Amino acid sequence: LASLVFQLRAQNQVLKKGVVDEQANSASLKEQLKMKDQSLRKLQQEMDSLTFRNQQLAKRVELLQDELDLSEARGKKNKKSVDSSSQLSQEQKSVFNEDLQKKIEENERLHILFFEADEQHKRLEAELRSRLEVLETDAAQHQAVVDSLTKKYMETIEKLQNDKAKLEIKSQTLEREAKDCRLRTEECQQQLKNLQAALGSRLEESLCIINEKVPFNDTRSTRYNALNVPLHNRRNQLKLRDLAGQALAFVQELVTALLNFHTYTEQKVQIFPIDSATDTVSPLNQKFSQYLHENASYVRPLEEGMLHLFQSITEDTVTVLETTVKLKAFSEHLASYLGFLRKILPYQLKSLEEECESSLCTAALRARNMELHRDMRRLTAVFEKLHTYISLLALPSTRPEGLLRTNYNFVFTNIAASLHGLHDVLKDISKHYSQKATLEQDVPTATQKLITTNDCILSSVAALTNGAGKMASFFSNNLDHFTTSLSYGPKGGTEFISPLSAECMLQYKKKAAAYMKSLKKPCADSVPYEEALANRRVLLSSTESREGLAQQVQQSLEKIAKLEQEKEHWMLEAQLAKIKLEKENQKLKNSLSGHLTETIQEHSVVPNIAEQKKETTEKSLREPIKSASLSTEHKCCLLKSLLFQAPDVESREDLIKTHYMARIAELTSHLQLADSKSVHFHAECRALAKRLSLAEKSKESLTEELKLASQNITRLQASELFSNDELMTTKRSYEDQLSMMSDHLCSMNETLTKQREEIDTLKMASKGNSKKNKNR
Repeated sequence: LASLVFQLRAQNQVLKKGVVDEQANSASLKEQLKMKDQSLRKLQQEMDSLTFRNQQLAKRVELLQDELDLSEARGKKNKKSVDSSSQLSQEQKSVFNEDLQKKIEENERLHILFFEADEQHKRLEAELRSRLEVLETDAAQHQAVVDSLTKKYMETIEKLQNDKAKLEIKSQTLEREAKDCRLRTEECQQQLKNLQAALGSRLEESLCIINEKVPFNDTRSTRYNALNVPLHNRRNQLKLRDLAGQALAFVQELVTALLNFHTYTEQKVQIFPIDSATDTVSPLNQKFSQYLHENASYVRPLEEGMLHLFQSITEDTVTVLETTVKLKAFSEHLASYLGFLRKILPYQLKSLEEECESSLCTAALRARNMELHRDMRRLTAVFEKLHTYISLLALPSTRPEGLLRTNYNFVFTNIAASLHGLHDVLKDISKHYSQKATLEQDVPTATQKLITTNDCILSSVAALTNGAGKMASFFSNNLDHFTTSLSYGPKGGTEFISPLSAECMLQYKKKAAAYMKSLKKPCADSVPYEEALANRRVLLSSTESREGLAQQVQQSLEKIAKLEQEKEHWMLEAQLAKIKLEKENQKLKNSLSGHLTETIQEHSVVPNIAEQKKETTEKSLREPIKSASLSTEHKCCLLKSLLFQAPDVESREDLIKTHYMARIAELTSHLQLADSKSVHFHAECRALAKRLSLAEKSKESLTEELKLASQNITRLQASELFSNDELMTTKRSYEDQLSMMSDHLCSMNETLTKQREEIDTLKMASKGNSKKNKNR
């Protein structure tokens, strides 16, 4: 499902991109159509102006002709006037004729240009309209495909959600079963402890007897020696993991090339020698393409099997043929792919023979098809040989008697030879298929689709050839290392007896490594339980918690942004006021230089204005001054005295400005202090709320413990296994615990009530501070 969803998403993205491109093309075509319409309108306007000009010229010619007729009639009466008028009329006539001829030629040229432009515009408009229709149909098709894919995607999502709900229900049931199993394991552990205690004494006795009277050396027997852990070569394991990683990369490359080869072969069967879009394909080719369509289910497991094999080879394991259990799975996947090749081989051969019998097939093309016929048989035979030797390598991990250790070198050598044979066969296929593709291009019915499909098949075959060559050279270069590293065993022995002994050896190795690691690991310094619990409570209920600090930082950043905006606003206001003040000062200087009498009147008026300003400021600041300190009142008195003592207007204005700036600074400091107090109260409220929630949780846990204790008391009273003394002692202990729990609950209730009262008082205080801040 995940791969299907991934493919649907990829197709959805491609289709969306195609629809967007088609929409962009249609928009550009619409813009071109608009531009062509505008140019046509301009040409029509020019044509109308030219026709109007021609009409004017025609009327002018008629008028000139009438004047000529009148002049000829008058010329009969007077010969001298006739001669002079005839000369004039002839000159005018010649001039008019030349002018008329030029206008006629220009009009003819403009008519030709207009006709050509009109024809070109019509042709372009028809082409663009046809192209627009094609693009609209393509866009509609793409949109339909996108809608169908989105529908499928939503269906898969709903299916996955249903599966998720089912799995959640299943997980809940499994959790319940796990709880039951835990209870059973506790009982079993108790029984196990008793058994261990009983068997421990017997084990000590038997060990003493064995050590004293039964000396034993396990290296003398190969069966027991196989259980010993061999010398661990870490460098050898790292080298094997590196080689397995390289082999995984080569297998992945080979799998990708095989997928492409089978997929493009399926496309080729559908279009040559009969195209399925125009005619029906033969039943043989239909069945062949149907089998080829299933290639991914046989090819993909090869990559997965090699990946599992690579993951099983780690630095800590002992990798030999007896321990590589994942090699069996890879051999099975290779067997399934070999079955797929055997299944498609007859259809592939018959398809080539059917292609040779076609009327389009020439003698040279028939020869190439027969060469490919032989190559496909050789390819299947090489894969059969390769599978045989890989299945032999997988035998020691399941059935060690099937392959002796002395034959390991022979099997590895034959695998390298099989890989080289695969490389040679793929080279022949690539050569013959390239010749076949060049011949098929010369066929009269060859389409572009066939040419591109042949190119894709050639590229996939080339990738297959390169991958097989790399794998063959890699295996040949590391043949000695594979032979030596995958066949060593315990010291003093020659082989592992069975896969079970190899598995036991790996378990012993893990235990020994864990023991050595525990010896080297230093003991960590532990924190006392009471101190850790106190630190946890402090951490959970701290006023300087991360959430509170993050919220305070966010609020302060918002306030800073607002203050920056206000600062910019007031800076602009100050600049405007400064400009106005300079203009007013300039006006005052001009008026002072011109009119001395007006300056005297202004000096007399200024004190009145200052007194009016002083009265208004006193009225506006009367309420804040009441709440201010004595220092502000002292400053106001000093300001009044300085205002009356100040000689000119500028000094008074400076004094007023300094007073108000000091007052504004004082008010802002009060506002900041109130904001900080409100934030502090808010943090304390949150901390107390957290403490309250923790106390309620602890109260709930204590009540549950109390219920469990009462249940235990009733259960113990009902049981007959305990004696009366034991019942009394257990009852007293539980009663003591109950009394302690009840006392603790009472203390917790008292602390809860106190904390609630503190929260209420802090909320009232924060509300009062917020109201004061709003008023300020």
